[in-house]
Amino acid sequence: MNENIAKRNELLAQKVIKGLESRNMTGYYASTKEEALAKALEIIPEGSSVTMGGAMSAHEIGLVEAIKNGNYNFIDRDKASTAEEKRAAMLAGYDADFFLSSANAMTEDGVIINIDGNSNRVSMIAQGPKHVLFIVGMNKICDDVDGAMKRARNVAAPINAQRFGLSTPCSKTGSCMDCKSPDTICCQFLMTRFSRHKDRIHVILVNDNLGF
Repeated sequence: MNENIAKRNELLAQKVIKGLESRNMTGYYASTKEEALAKALEIIPEGSSVTMGGAMSAHEIGLVEAIKNGNYNFIDRDKASTAEEKRAAMLAGYDADFFLSSANAMTEDGVIINIDGNSNRVSMIAQGPKHVLFIVGMNKICDDVDGAMKRARNVAAPINAQRFGLSTPCSKTGSCMDCKSPDTICCQFLMTRFSRHKDRIHVILVNDNLGF
C-alpha cells in the first residue's frame, strides 16, 4: 500500500479508536493482515468457544482458518446437514465466548453499522456471546452515521446480494432501491453506538481493504 495512504489510515484509525473508547469499546490498529491475525489470537484465549456470522474480513486475515486449526471450540453452522442442526448450532453460538464479525460500515467516531437478512449476526452483536471481535478494513470508515448507512446500503448490500445469487433490485442496479423483495438482505439494521458492558466489544482496524 502507498506510504501516504498507510500514514493517513494510521492517523484516522487513532481517531476511530478514541471514538470507540468513548463508547466503552476497545479498538486496535494493525498495519498488516498478519498483525491483525496476531492481535486477534492474542485477544481470544486458547480453549475459547468461538462462532461467527458471514465475516469475510475474518477469513481474509486468516483468522477463521487459525481458529479451526487451533485449540478452540469452533461452533460451525456450515457443517450442519439439516435445518435443525443449523438452528441448533446458531443457538449454541449465543453462549459462545467470542463472536467473530465485521462491519458493513463504521464512523470516524466509533459507531458501527450492520445490516442483516436472517438477523442472526446483528442479534449476536447486540446480545449473546460474551465477547464480540470485529475485523474491519479501513475501507469501511465513513465520515458520519449518514455516510455509514449509505455505504452499508449502497456498497455492502448490493455486493452481498450478488455474492449470494439473490434477485434483489440492488443486485441488478448496484445500489439500494429500498426494496421489499422476498430476497432482501436488508431486514434488520443495527447501530452499535455504545457498549454497556466494558471489554465485551473489540475492534481491530486493519490497514487494508477488507470485505465489502
